[in-house]
Amino acid sequence: MAVSVQAVEMFSDNYAWLLRDGATGAVGIVDPAEPASVFRAVDAAGGRLDAIFLTHHHADHVAGTDEVRARYGCQVVGARADAHRLPRLDVAVCPGEHAAFGGTQCLVIDTPGHTRGHVAFHWADGAVLACGDTLFSLGCGRLLEGTADEMFESLRRLSELPGETLVCCGHEYTEGNARFAVTVEPGNQALLARAEAVRRLREEGRATVPSLLRDELAQNPFMRAGSASRLGEIRAAKDRF
Repeated sequence: MAVSVQAVEMFSDNYAWLLRDGATGAVGIVDPAEPASVFRAVDAAGGRLDAIFLTHHHADHVAGTDEVRARYGCQVVGARADAHRLPRLDVAVCPGEHAAFGGTQCLVIDTPGHTRGHVAFHWADGAVLACGDTLFSLGCGRLLEGTADEMFESLRRLSELPGETLVCCGHEYTEGNARFAVTVEPGNQALLARAEAVRRLREEGRATVPSLLRDELAQNPFMRAGSASRLGEIRAAKDRF
């Protein structure tokens, strides 16, 4: 049985991601910034939490880590390179390594650009990608610490995953990203259709994520940039949009 994933809404537009390993019943969560929301989700799922996975150090992703760990006695997994600014890690991992979760493992992927030490986690058994603030639905993260070259390479790495991969990003940014994306590729019919579907979902108060990686490859201008310099141009335009 594969790993399954469920969005947990936090703050105004953040997501944590609740994971369950179908084979063992192990439960994990990605980026538990707001304890109350996490407690509700975990308790509704049975009150078990085995692991916390951290993508990067920003408070709107990690602020609740210690409180959640104290309540459930779970281990915290994060990037060794960023251990100095993450909550205390029980398991410090490096890109290219695998982290155990229940009866399965996830691949740790190096994804700098938004921050230097950013990592993503990919569960092949379940096709789940927890990508934090690197790849968004129809967008990518701001280049706060990294460069366009780093972000381009990070997105290239993610683009090599299977097309059916669920892109579980850290924020509900799709509607705004769609408005910008259509200015970059106004003739992309798949993108135009996606933008309209996203508009309807948000009118109904529904989430637009997770998305599918194959859709990001076909519709996301950052995944389609073709070069680091072009990605930098698009990112700069998005920052002014």
